[in-house]
Amino acid sequence: MTGTPEVDPRLLEILVCPMTKQPLRYDREQQELISDAARLAYPIRDGIPIMLVDEARRLDDDNGK
Repeated sequence: MTGTPEVDPRLLEILVCPMTKQPLRYDREQQELISDAARLAYPIRDGIPIMLVDEARRLDDDNGK
């Protein structure tokens, strides 16, 4: 165990991107919720998703060449 708090799976089922209202993908390793539609990654801090667009990281095409 890494000491990273887990996000409640029931919470993950109901959360959507605040910008697009589309489902999110959970990235356990990065502790982020990914919105493929908005190309944003919302951070998870202490097991709590931070669902603010201003706090999200933009997903640029830096990993898909």
